[in-house]
Amino acid sequence: MDDTTTLQSADIAAILKALPHRYPFLMVDRVIGIRGSDYAIGIKNVTFNEPQFQGHFPGNPVFPGVLMIEGMAQTAGVICILSLNTADKPKSVFFLTIDKAKFRKPVVPGDTIEYHMSKITRRKSMWWFRGEAKVAGEIVAEAEVGAMISDA
Repeated sequence: MDDTTTLQSADIAAILKALPHRYPFLMVDRVIGIRGSDYAIGIKNVTFNEPQFQGHFPGNPVFPGVLMIEGMAQTAGVICILSLNTADKPKSVFFLTIDKAKFRKPVVPGDTIEYHMSKITRRKSMWWFRGEAKVAGEIVAEAEVGAMISDA
């Protein structure tokens, strides 16, 4: 599949095939609007029964910002792996950089986060993306993330 190919979406089965992450660290439930390796939207449904809410923060559950960054990176990882057309061959995705991270509003159980990820550039096995996390159309976090794809 090349950069001009458009995929409609990746359901949880496709995500599990593409990424090595599993519960409780899988931070994306679905990926929609995939446009080759250029753009996609990851969807995360935030629920109260997730383990991070036991300690962040009891009585006032707030989804950790670092996990939103991880959700952005996982969405970008799905984009990369699907565009390489190697989902049947296990790959590992390793963070290289996190830049320009900003957290604007708290995310709470019941919210649906959309990770809007746009490719900045790619050099060999290294990729950089700009991400905006949105809830109900409003930006709650943003960052630029870089990662390296390697054989598992």
